[in-house]
Amino acid sequence: MVFGWGKKKQEEKPAEEIPQNKEISLVDVPKIISDLGTLRKTQTLSEINSLRNSTMPLIDDLIKIGNVLEKDSLNIDDIDKHLAIIVVRGKKQVIDMIKKDVVSLPKISSFEDAEKLNSTLNLILKKVGDVLGRQTRVIHIFAKKYAAQLKSNLEVMNSNHSEIQKLLKNYHSTKSLSEEILDTINQINNQTELRKEKSQRITEITENLTSINEKISSIQTNIDEIKSSENYKKYQTLKNTLDEFSKEKSKIKNQINTQFTKISRPLSRYEYASSLDKDQKNILSTLVSEPFDVLTSENKDSVIIILENVRKGVSSGSISVKDVEKTSSQITETEESLDGFVNQISEYHKKYQEIQSELASLKPEELISLENDLAKNTSSLEDSQLKSETFQGEIDEIDSKIPELVSEIEQKLREFSNTRYTILTS
Repeated sequence: MVFGWGKKKQEEKPAEEIPQNKEISLVDVPKIISDLGTLRKTQTLSEINSLRNSTMPLIDDLIKIGNVLEKDSLNIDDIDKHLAIIVVRGKKQVIDMIKKDVVSLPKISSFEDAEKLNSTLNLILKKVGDVLGRQTRVIHIFAKKYAAQLKSNLEVMNSNHSEIQKLLKNYHSTKSLSEEILDTINQINNQTELRKEKSQRITEITENLTSINEKISSIQTNIDEIKSSENYKKYQTLKNTLDEFSKEKSKIKNQINTQFTKISRPLSRYEYASSLDKDQKNILSTLVSEPFDVLTSENKDSVIIILENVRKGVSSGSISVKDVEKTSSQITETEESLDGFVNQISEYHKKYQEIQSELASLKPEELISLENDLAKNTSSLEDSQLKSETFQGEIDEIDSKIPELVSEIEQKLREFSNTRYTILTS
């Protein structure tokens, strides 16, 4: 340390006190914190004030030393004149510093005063330390009789200042700890309130689930009654018939596709090279991709025109094929099959429409409505169950978090209280 002060004797550790145990509820904590905070504040201010009062005489001593030193010649007439100049300059710096910077300490009635005291004392020690550090040889050699007193005073002042800083630090730490505890209590209260809300929601959902299950049961009973009726059995039988009949379409399509595949190449080439009107182009395009969809009595003449144009193209060589005669024969074969294909398709559609019309007349409209209601209620049931599970998961998370927060409060209370508090939450 500057000028050789600042070393403190090692303090003896007080005998460790056996902590008391006390059970409290969470609502008791704010008052305990307030009481402990008030007590800590009073004790801290009292101790700081005591340190201030024990430091003030040392300040007065420094001022007195300055006054005495100012009148002391230090026998500079007996030393080398060059050295005398250095001694005079050093002496003046010390005296000027004491007059300017060593001031009275503020009285203590609040923590603002305590902070001001800490700042004032810190500044005094810094200024004194800086000057005495620079002039240490002058003081120790030429003002030896002042050195010991200065060193003794400054050691005590420095020690008192350290104690004041420690007390302020501990108080602010306690205050910060108190705020953290109160904040944690707010978290617990918020979590507890949130848990009540979620528990209430689960209760409401459970009641709603009972209602939905009753609706589903009632709807299912009505559906079962309808499905057990003779009318529904007829409907179901006819529906199976229609499903089975739909397979006939695939058979007819396969026959038609087999035939048109034979002339697919020239048809495709004609599609790119032809200059037909819009309707005929659409027919040609469908003949290439899905002939079943275009082979109707209305389109038959257009189909024949297209096939004949393809034949002409093949014969003239504008549509290139490997075997002109074979392709022409396959076109003829396709034209001769048209009536049979058109009739098959027409009969299929006619029969399909008849079955569908009969099916529509037997269709149980009430069943459709009931099945829609069943689907809606089943979906609502699943959503409600999912919400209930989500809320329960959040409650479980709160139930695990609250004990952790309570434990944090207990640990923080232990940091500034000799009593070991156990907080009862049940």
